[in-house]
Amino acid sequence: MAHFQHYFCLSLILLSLLCIHHTANCDDNDEEECLLRGINSFRTSLKLPILTENDKAECLAEEIAEQLKNQPCTNNTDANTLPGTEPQFPDFPNLLNRCKLNVTTTRDAVILPACVPNLDQDVVLSNYTHSHYSGALNDTRYTGIGIGSDDNWIVVILTTNTSTGDFAR
Repeated sequence: MAHFQHYFCLSLILLSLLCIHHTANCDDNDEEECLLRGINSFRTSLKLPILTENDKAECLAEEIAEQLKNQPCTNNTDANTLPGTEPQFPDFPNLLNRCKLNVTTTRDAVILPACVPNLDQDVVLSNYTHSHYSGALNDTRYTGIGIGSDDNWIVVILTTNTSTGDFAR
């Protein structure tokens, strides 16, 4: 019986990877849309609800990506970076203001920046689904998403449906 469960789980994982690759393979050059489709396919394969687009989270993700664009891709700037060592945003209050946000409605959100040369779609998706970022993507607390990119940087922001994480005014 244990062997059956092992093979069943392995089969589900392989099927999930095939579905993710097929769905995330985009014909257009819209990195954000491709990543959104891939992340939602990943969540669907895990029987989690899809994430809905959040315009204010997208605004903040764009602002952060723009701030990061001049930083080079290094081992300290990809999704495998140790938690807590990701790039810091000293201008964060101004970024919030530009998107008409305040800190009280963004506390429960999570910011997931990744640097991928040329924003290769398969590598970008893999950086989110096969790194410590996958823990956030697997978390049912998160219901919304905003994605922004600039140069080699792509930033995902996950939001909640709570007053302290929904990005509402």
